[in-house]
Amino acid sequence: MKKIDFYFDFASPNGYLSLQALKKYQAEMDLEINYIPVLLGGIFKLTNNQPPMIAFGEVKGKLEYENLEMKRFIDFHQLSNFKMNPHFPVITLMLMRGALAAQQEGFLEEYINKMSVEMWENEKKLDDPDELKAAYDNAGFDSEKIFSLMGAQEIKDKLLNNSSAAAERGVFGIPTFFVGDEMYFGKNTIEEIIKRF
Repeated sequence: MKKIDFYFDFASPNGYLSLQALKKYQAEMDLEINYIPVLLGGIFKLTNNQPPMIAFGEVKGKLEYENLEMKRFIDFHQLSNFKMNPHFPVITLMLMRGALAAQQEGFLEEYINKMSVEMWENEKKLDDPDELKAAYDNAGFDSEKIFSLMGAQEIKDKLLNNSSAAAERGVFGIPTFFVGDEMYFGKNTIEEIIKRF
């Protein structure tokens, strides 16, 4: 079995794009994806990192190139359903606590797949509790149960601990992947990962 650890937060459009690209390879290969929910904002604080729009905002041509590179990735992997969320950046604290609730209940992968669609295809403002509940219901999840679980201290602590452990492992942004002890950062490393299998 080929296994990839995928540090994931819905906040990153590149996380969504990586997810969709990996799902295609997962269908073709004997590939296990171990999703590890983390809070990107927390990782930024722990590693003194910044979002690209801030970190590179004053670098001539950098953000324009980032957009071009994203378009190339979308075209190559035929991810035409992607839409840049008009509410970006969306605060994903509730979403990520919900992911850990889903993990606890045994449906994390389904949760990630469906909520990624709500965020990056259906353009929902998922840091609004009412919109989030509606998105859960639309996806066929029990919104009341998830909201109840995400308020538990153990879920809050798990998200903090996941994020801290990620930073200690070397993670500084999303998407980050590990194959064994080897780290890969960024969606464009997916092809390199797949080739090594």
